[in-house]
Amino acid sequence: MTATTDKKQLLHLVFGGELSSLEEVQFKDLAALDIVGIYPDYATALTAWRSKAQQTVDNAQMRYFIVHMHRLLEPGPK
Repeated sequence: MTATTDKKQLLHLVFGGELSSLEEVQFKDLAALDIVGIYPDYATALTAWRSKAQQTVDNAQMRYFIVHMHRLLEPGPK
């Protein structure tokens, strides 16, 4: 195994967009969602999330999220 395959991938998706209101997660325009990327671990996803969140700090309705894709791909007991 190589160094990149020794560690189990825990995929995370970072995406965001402008919300319709601050009370709920309802996007104004789904076609305008910003798909930042898919990352191999939470730490890398968090770095990408922080970068995008900082860039949009002046827009209160713009939100970015981290989705734990690995939990969707391999659901286990809760």
